[in-house]
Amino acid sequence: MKKNFIKDLQTPVQFIKGIGPKRAEAFSKKSINTVYDLLYYFPFDYFDLTEVSKISDLKKISDLSKDVSIIGKVRSIDLTGRPPRRQCVIILGDDSGVIPLIFFQNINYFKTAYKVGDMLAVSGRLTYFMSKLQLVHPRIDRIDISEDVSEANLINTKGLIPKYSMCEEFRNARITDTALRKIMYNVVSEYVPIVEDFLPEYIIKENSLLPLQDALRKVHFPKTVVEKNSARLRLKFDEWFLFQLMLALRRRFMKVQLPGISFNIKSRLARQLVDSLPFKLTKAQIKVIKEIAEDMKSPKPMNRLLQGDVGSGKTIVALISMLIAVDNNYQVAFMAPTEILAEQHYRTIMQFLNGLNLNVRLLLGGQKKSLKENLLEEIKSGTANIVIGTHALIQEKIEFANLGLVIIDEQHRFGVEQRAELMKKAKESIKIQPDVLVMTATPIPRTLSLTVYGDLDVSVIDELPKDRKPVRTLLYSESESDKLYNFIREIIQKGQQVYIIYPLIEESEKMDLKAAVESYERFKKEIFPDLSIGLIHGRMPAEERDQVMKAFKENKINILVSTTVIEVGIDIPNATMMVIEHAERFGLSQLHQLRGRVGRGSEQSYCVLVAPNWLVSKVRRKNSRLDFAYARNFNNNNELEEQKATIRIQAMLSSNDGFKISEIDLKLRGPGDFFGTRQSGMPEFNIANVLEDGNLITLARKSAFKLVETDPQLRKDEHRLIRKIFLERMKDKFDLIQVG
Repeated sequence: MKKNFIKDLQTPVQFIKGIGPKRAEAFSKKSINTVYDLLYYFPFDYFDLTEVSKISDLKKISDLSKDVSIIGKVRSIDLTGRPPRRQCVIILGDDSGVIPLIFFQNINYFKTAYKVGDMLAVSGRLTYFMSKLQLVHPRIDRIDISEDVSEANLINTKGLIPKYSMCEEFRNARITDTALRKIMYNVVSEYVPIVEDFLPEYIIKENSLLPLQDALRKVHFPKTVVEKNSARLRLKFDEWFLFQLMLALRRRFMKVQLPGISFNIKSRLARQLVDSLPFKLTKAQIKVIKEIAEDMKSPKPMNRLLQGDVGSGKTIVALISMLIAVDNNYQVAFMAPTEILAEQHYRTIMQFLNGLNLNVRLLLGGQKKSLKENLLEEIKSGTANIVIGTHALIQEKIEFANLGLVIIDEQHRFGVEQRAELMKKAKESIKIQPDVLVMTATPIPRTLSLTVYGDLDVSVIDELPKDRKPVRTLLYSESESDKLYNFIREIIQKGQQVYIIYPLIEESEKMDLKAAVESYERFKKEIFPDLSIGLIHGRMPAEERDQVMKAFKENKINILVSTTVIEVGIDIPNATMMVIEHAERFGLSQLHQLRGRVGRGSEQSYCVLVAPNWLVSKVRRKNSRLDFAYARNFNNNNELEEQKATIRIQAMLSSNDGFKISEIDLKLRGPGDFFGTRQSGMPEFNIANVLEDGNLITLARKSAFKLVETDPQLRKDEHRLIRKIFLERMKDKFDLIQVG
């Protein structure tokens, strides 16, 4: 069967030389099922063995953490010692000296696999035994005596040697790194010549890229660093190009092919709201409102991202867009990721709309049956103008009468599917595409916004209200509690208020909650018995939480002890101090969000980070750096986590800029954790890396968007293969595109 099998990139791996059915099963655990999958199973790193050493020079090597490569002849082969310490010793020599190669495993194989006089190239890490150098289980390539060494095929021992990710299944199937390199070499040699380059010549030239066949050869078996880098650049470009092509097609589909609502943007309600505000809108807010209004005026659907740092005034901008929709007799759905945040938005919006006689409703999962039935009827009949809720908004029972504007807050905490479900509700009610505004208070680094939100128009509120002073961030150690309590008293004596926040981590929720409640009791009875102390946490009934928040807002409570339920949405200008206990346990974005809860008035505000003594002394010595190559030298994961915690605290102390904070947070957590596990829509890349590929993303985006402008259906002959590859690789990654 093997002989008759068609040589094709979709050939199952079991028919590849050196694999077979059992090993094919192991490869399937890594989602490697075909030749194509193998070709795109790229090395994650390389051993740099570009220099071959003389045996006599090995004594001069001081860094034993680096691999060395040597070439010599087998002088002798012996079995030494007794079981279980039996070993095979091969003495290898060149014209400058000899070195023992030691094998503890499969010793009978090594005893018979080589013979005296064989020419071998070997590589590995040097070790000392009894003050003598040796190589233990080195990688080996056999060299034909008649062969020119410079021309020999040394896939394990000379040049840049690929390192592939291994797994338990590989080890069980006896797929060693050496065996895997041999398999990869066979696959590259046999199948790369039949690979077609899907990029047309003009895209390859204008981006100075390698041809695809060259890139595939050189990414697996480069001879030089230059070859490796140029190969990786081409293959990264391919992944970003296809992803950006998806975004370009989605954007065109929204902008050109889908009909939308042309709103009359002269809104009486919006004008009344702006006139009633006790503050002036910032220039940035006015600019963004104009951008949104222009989108809403257009007969094409709005698909816009609104970014703004904490306290920049996104809610009022969103509310103005809601009033434009309501004035045009359309309903608005506002979806927030949690019930607490939905409730906070509801309260804030109700305060702003006081006197405007609008029906604003709050829809949550756990509401009473009778209340929910009334709500659903109002939504269905269209008497509910604005509906604020969580994912309860996309339940099957909910029917809107005429949903024309969808607003999604903290978009990164929803999946693409949830966003699509809400838009589907709108289309069911008005038969055309609604306008969509997604908001985030998490500033997104540019490279990420070109990927995750690359199909959206972006508006940024990059200015805080004029009377705001930057929040001063301070660091206190746990042993400096008396000093901190005196500071808190000073703040309260000025008539201002204080938050004290405790972490609430899922894995240790009960313990965390207990710590917050116990601290509240201690503050109340022992430390601040003369002050009014309040407590709020997520497990309290909503009514009780509301009462506490109302009392705090009315300055009837001096100190509010809380878990992270107040992370977003609370706006109390008189609260000027945020104390964050166990600051090392919070994520960087979360710390920045919490800091944004103060500094809402004209008084100087403070964010106090309380951390363990060891961390504070480390930060004050400033001996921490964000360097993951350096981090690999840590002895255990705890050391790495301590280093990351130190960097988070340093970042908070050094900057109030949300974009700088988010860049550091992204590096610390990686894109997956940065957006949370529920964010979908980003493909799993084989080689592309959003943290490293900023310039490449821009180049790929330019080429992809230009292509869609000139050939939106990818019908031209030179784009035939792009269309084929795109439909194969990307069709399951998005929902709105139709390549006709």
